[in-house]
Amino acid sequence: MLNHVVLVGRLAADPELKVLESGLTVCTVTLAVNRSFKELNGDLETDFIKCTLWEGIATASAEYCKKGSIIGVKGRLATRDYVFGEGEEKKKFKIIEVIAERVSFIKV
Repeated sequence: MLNHVVLVGRLAADPELKVLESGLTVCTVTLAVNRSFKELNGDLETDFIKCTLWEGIATASAEYCKKGSIIGVKGRLATRDYVFGEGEEKKKFKIIEVIAERVSFIKV
């Protein structure tokens, strides 16, 4: 089996760096990736893809990147359960994200 993703895009927002109770460092970014075809009005369609970065990659990305930075991400797809709300209002759904194994900072 193969689970391999390669993306190049711009950061839709500044990286969000957190240190977990366990001491691990995690950073989440949303990567805006243009599709190779245009909509009827002539605009490029864009996908916004959540990426999770760990430890050294997380720290470096938070330090050197900001909204609009172009980066390349090599990683794998992962799904996880997400619970929103409490009691009868509680909703459970799955999200798909990219777990980054490598990040390249691309300067234009």
